[in-house]
Amino acid sequence: MLHYIFDYLNNTGINSNFHNLFNYISFRSALAILTSLFVTIYFGKIIITFLSSRLVKDNIRDLGLQGQLEKKDTPTMGGVIILIGILIPTILLCRLNNIYIMIMIFTTIWMGLIGFLDDYIKVFQKNKDGLAAKFKLVGQVFLGFVVALIMFFHPQITIKERIQQPIIENVAPSDNTSEQLSEYQFTSAKKSLKTTIPFLKNNQLDYGDILKIFKNQFFVFIFFAFIVVFIITGVSNSANLTDGIDGLATGTSAIIGATLGIFCYLSGNLVFSEYLNIMYIPNTGELVVFIASFVGACVGFLWYNSFPAQVFMGDTGSLALGGIIGVVAILIRKELLLPIFCGVFFIESLSVIIQVSYYKYTKKQSDIGKGKRIFLMSPLHHHFQKKGIHESKIVTRFWIVCVFLCLLAFVTLKLR
Repeated sequence: MLHYIFDYLNNTGINSNFHNLFNYISFRSALAILTSLFVTIYFGKIIITFLSSRLVKDNIRDLGLQGQLEKKDTPTMGGVIILIGILIPTILLCRLNNIYIMIMIFTTIWMGLIGFLDDYIKVFQKNKDGLAAKFKLVGQVFLGFVVALIMFFHPQITIKERIQQPIIENVAPSDNTSEQLSEYQFTSAKKSLKTTIPFLKNNQLDYGDILKIFKNQFFVFIFFAFIVVFIITGVSNSANLTDGIDGLATGTSAIIGATLGIFCYLSGNLVFSEYLNIMYIPNTGELVVFIASFVGACVGFLWYNSFPAQVFMGDTGSLALGGIIGVVAILIRKELLLPIFCGVFFIESLSVIIQVSYYKYTKKQSDIGKGKRIFLMSPLHHHFQKKGIHESKIVTRFWIVCVFLCLLAFVTLKLR
């Protein structure tokens, strides 16, 4: 919004240094982080007070965890703080006519509404199960289908591929790479279903090639939509499972968001994408500003959500965080790297799957109809709590693991 105001003033003959500054993604991203931090920290206290006065308390179930019952009066639905911390800087500082920004605003609001409805049923209708799982799934599937539809058909969602054109011809091969001088040019923007995948040549995989035997765009779209829906559903639910102890999901999301922000900047910058030999995706640089708002909102919310938490984000926040991470990864063609830099989310959800599957299997095999467990409790962070490790130490160690996995994701860009 502010960008358009300065553009208007500049077009009317009123020159402004701010107009030039707003042309820089780095400046707007820094401003987005600061704005988001201010919004979440300042208005967070007001919202927490309001939630407490309205008795918006989390229904704590006694799972036998140390310090768990002490949290029974902590207000929930604090994800609203994160949502406004993301949306306000985005609306103020992003180019709102950018298709990627439109998708992210819709994703934030849509997933936030699903989570809000779930929390509302739990808190005000005293239904501990909240919104039925099938309705949450329908909402996630709808979002995935919309994202896939836009990516498949919208003319502004394109990529540019690199073409190598040697400057020096008839030069004998040499081990000295400095002698192999070459310049690179990019093709014109084109529609493509290519994505980034580590360890393969050029780090690229084309979804269209998988189903090229059908020679039918309809089947290609259905396959692509299935992948998008699966990723968005998986990441949003994994983030929801991770939100079990103070600051875990919030801090992890901030680290993952910072990683995505760097990916967005590199993929949307012609010079850096050429230098790193990665896919160049026009117009995705604007996502850096959105991700800056996302990171600022997470860090600002962590001010109140760190141990001992003054507020819980609830599904309002966790489903939105996971949905945003999943959609951004898909838009910048890094979704196949999600198991790496979202490894904490992945391990948390995998621990639940393993626990439930193994319990059901051993229960069927048991003569007394009693199953066995691999972990003391799932998700995994509860297993460590059961072992007597304080939740602050668990959260810090999970953050460290997350940083390591994000660095590993960067390394994969050069592994071919």
